[in-house]
Amino acid sequence: MSEGVQIAVVGHTNAGKTSLLRTLTRQSGFGEVSDRPGTTRHVEGIDLRIAGRAALRFFDTPGLEDAVALQHFIARLPGAYANPVDRVRAFLAGPEAHAAYEQEAKVLRKVLEADAAIYVIDCRQDVLPKYRSELELLCACARPVMPVLNFIAGAPERAAAWRDVLTGFNLHIWMQFDAVAPFAGAERQLFQDLSVLLRARSSELQAVVAELDRQAQARRTAAATLVARLLVHAAGLRQPVARAVLQTPAGREQAVARMRAALAERTHEAVQAILGVYGFRPDEADLALEPWTSGRWQDDLFHPETLQDAGRKLGTGAAVGAAVGFAADLALAGMSLGAATALGAAVGGVASQGWSQLPRKLRHKLQGVEELTLEDAVLLGLAGSLMRLVGALEQRGHAATKRLAIGAQDEGDAALRPVVQALAPARGFAPDVGGPVLAASLDARREALSERIAGMLLRAPVAAA
Repeated sequence: MSEGVQIAVVGHTNAGKTSLLRTLTRQSGFGEVSDRPGTTRHVEGIDLRIAGRAALRFFDTPGLEDAVALQHFIARLPGAYANPVDRVRAFLAGPEAHAAYEQEAKVLRKVLEADAAIYVIDCRQDVLPKYRSELELLCACARPVMPVLNFIAGAPERAAAWRDVLTGFNLHIWMQFDAVAPFAGAERQLFQDLSVLLRARSSELQAVVAELDRQAQARRTAAATLVARLLVHAAGLRQPVARAVLQTPAGREQAVARMRAALAERTHEAVQAILGVYGFRPDEADLALEPWTSGRWQDDLFHPETLQDAGRKLGTGAAVGAAVGFAADLALAGMSLGAATALGAAVGGVASQGWSQLPRKLRHKLQGVEELTLEDAVLLGLAGSLMRLVGALEQRGHAATKRLAIGAQDEGDAALRPVVQALAPARGFAPDVGGPVLAASLDARREALSERIAGMLLRAPVAAA
């Protein structure tokens, strides 16, 4: 098996080399990112693994700190040299490579050992003589060099000047890449461009591109599945509350607070899991649980799913059921007599077997207990916030240090209204006691609904965070 492609990542101090590698490898803990100059002092390797194999190995190198002086030093080396790379090798073999120019020597040595170099440019900086000297030294190493214009969002007006300089050094393949907030497809384009520079390794790099595409789709699917499972859980979340308690402001406030806490706990679990899918640290994002209104206790008894559950339990005592249904109709305004009678028959089928067999919703209604559930507006806001989080993570570099804050958007989540409508069957599901909320459910109907919701989430356009 051939060794993976070796790429030296080079550039001036604080150009964003380590930040770039964090993003490319999706490892936010790699190296040290700091505004202090010269944070990286030694060459450090990191692998991009595919199918358990290191398909690429990147080398994070120290910053080039005094390229101007080194360029002059190499130019004055005594002796005749057939080409520039021989001069570089002569310098590396001499004493100054371990003295005044030790850091620069580490960089050039690694470039000579690698298949290619990525030269990271901080576009926020003006084109100064020191950067031209860096390019001279790198081009003298006789290795393919691909410049990456980093932090392009911070100074887009300087990009043209940098491109002119690169053209003057015969570097015509370059790309724009913001390590903190890479644009869509930037990672893929970088490896495509490398495959053009390294024709002998093109098939390996194209395999990397294909695998990155597969991984991106797998991340989106996994994240959408997590969101879907949380939404199914949230739609079925219920809290029994005595009807008398809900009539008082204090009682209603306490009940809503308990529901809010239950939802917040599960949502926090989902956010942490989604961050993990994208390779980010825990607690790197805040999610607002809004809009939040006074709770929802409108009747779900006659949702088809509830009627089917009751119908499956239908057995004896239909006459008793009809009487119970009629009583429920009188007690609960807005319930049609026909629906109540049909449901009453289902109730009667289990009433003769004891109240313990009666579906919980029906039992609560007959005992003067309401079930507090989440309003559709809350589910819509939750779905929109979580999917905007997913979208933000797809555009977030692993060197970013600012926490993500995702809030609700009153109008921006309209495309997800069909998702909330599709959650209606979850209102009639029994609590899932077969495992964690975010794991695959043991309930086939619940899992099938989660899969359907995940598919809808993947297809729905969502407003930006």
